[in-house]
Amino acid sequence: MTSSYLDFPDIDPVLVSIGPLFGYGPLNIHWYGVMYAVAFGLAYWLANRAAAKPGSGWTKEQVSDLLFFGFLGVIVGGRLGYVFFYNFGQLLAEPLYLFKTWEGGMSFHGGLLGVLLAMAWFARRYHKSYLQLGDFVAPLIPLGLAAGRLGNFINGELWGRTTDVPWAVMFPNAGSLPRHPSQLYHVLLEGILLFIIIMLVRRLKPATGTVGGVFLLGYGVFRFFVEFFRQPDAHLGVLSAGMTMGQWLCLPMIAAGLGLIIYVNSKPAVSVRGRK
Repeated sequence: MTSSYLDFPDIDPVLVSIGPLFGYGPLNIHWYGVMYAVAFGLAYWLANRAAAKPGSGWTKEQVSDLLFFGFLGVIVGGRLGYVFFYNFGQLLAEPLYLFKTWEGGMSFHGGLLGVLLAMAWFARRYHKSYLQLGDFVAPLIPLGLAAGRLGNFINGELWGRTTDVPWAVMFPNAGSLPRHPSQLYHVLLEGILLFIIIMLVRRLKPATGTVGGVFLLGYGVFRFFVEFFRQPDAHLGVLSAGMTMGQWLCLPMIAAGLGLIIYVNSKPAVSVRGRK
């Protein structure tokens, strides 16, 4: 393996430290927390921009409620997903581990399930079509994912597998060998590129449900690909068929996204008068 690699940038994971306050230790504002705030801000801006268009059928109050319950779904679902998908054994040994959020551990696939449940509740309360709601929400997610993965990179966590590519990075807590900066692969593919694809598809004004299907399919394919470069979880490793847990969890997403796209685009078009 070549000795050529890039040094990990010397970025303090704590952006700002204030205090000590009221006799206690300092209040530390971490980059990762800032990335969550950036993700929320981007989703809020994009959602209100879409809602402001004539005939959108959305109000600012509805957007605020959607984002609140959506992010609640991300947090609760993300934690539950991580514990059940990636650390179920530890949960059985220590049930209170579920609530030890300060030890870290969030799963995108669990967060997605949480968002889907929050959307189902929202659609019923506000009498909105679930497929239309999915099309509205899909563009809000990729840039937020990009911000979160950038936070992972700044924290020097969730690094990639060892490699000798010229852009390999020597992460400070990942041993003595350079690794793929897989966090940045996530940023480029699941974040920026997926956002561009979704926006291009949305401009075509496709059948209702197509945009949501493109998100599921696109994320599943991109995440499946990046998993080949990302270091598997130490306690799980590579599972059956040579795939990681992340790849196995992506397969239902890919199938659901592809199936949804085919289904909504195979339905006969309905004319203004309601005739086929």
